[in-house]
Amino acid sequence: MSAHVFVIVLCAAALHAGWNALVRVGLDRLLAVTLIQVGAGGIALVMLPAVSVPGAAAWRWLGLSAVLHVGYNVFLARAYGRGDFGQVYPIARGSAPLIVALVGLVALGDQPSLTGHVGVALLTGGIWWMAVRGDGRTKLPRVGLINALITSAFIAFYTLSDGLGARANHDAIGYVLWLFALNGLCMALLLWGMRGRQTLAAIAGHYRVGLLGGAMSMAAYGATIWAMSQAPIALVAALRESSVLFALAISALFLGERLSRQRLVAGVIILSGVVLLRLN
Repeated sequence: MSAHVFVIVLCAAALHAGWNALVRVGLDRLLAVTLIQVGAGGIALVMLPAVSVPGAAAWRWLGLSAVLHVGYNVFLARAYGRGDFGQVYPIARGSAPLIVALVGLVALGDQPSLTGHVGVALLTGGIWWMAVRGDGRTKLPRVGLINALITSAFIAFYTLSDGLGARANHDAIGYVLWLFALNGLCMALLLWGMRGRQTLAAIAGHYRVGLLGGAMSMAAYGATIWAMSQAPIALVAALRESSVLFALAISALFLGERLSRQRLVAGVIILSGVVLLRLN
């Protein structure tokens, strides 16, 4: 993985943690997630005339990814409704790299070196430590844990789907814009179907947060999809999980969550995994 790809993925990780923290805006979690995804979809829709319509080979991946992203958003909202940001986020993000690495190895032939494998293992182990023993005293409720794990499965499979879709489209930015436009539409329709038209009006008053979070979400994922066209999918997906470090800082500095010794130790383990991935 080249230096500029490495830096871009780290910036994407910081943006991802940032938009997830915005889910704590004064709405219930499903409304907040939908607000941000609709905001991203609106931005993408404005930008669509600047990119080409995806080719036939990319549309099957776009359709699959739209479904997977909706599942991810729904279960992410459920998980945040049951647990602390500093614990849900690490589990949801941290379980995905091993799934991605395994499927990428078996199905796609992406073969990281021994250093890359050790980096993935350290990164994932550190994230799990932070999630389960993160503050030394509080464990995530079982329902929150289950929802976070399901969220992680969606992350793993949409990561693979989008990596393949971007490669098939030969235009990562165009693929991302179409994906976010579809995702925003799907989330708006889902919310309408679940709670009625009046809920869409309820989130309109928070449009600034939606646009900010949407821009952060789209920039973060666009950078990640582009990186997957430049480096092995498994390594990009694993490095992106360094967003947990940024989430740790946000939770302590802005959300008032406890920064314990356990979380600091887990952070060092995660950082070690990131360094090994850089040396891969």
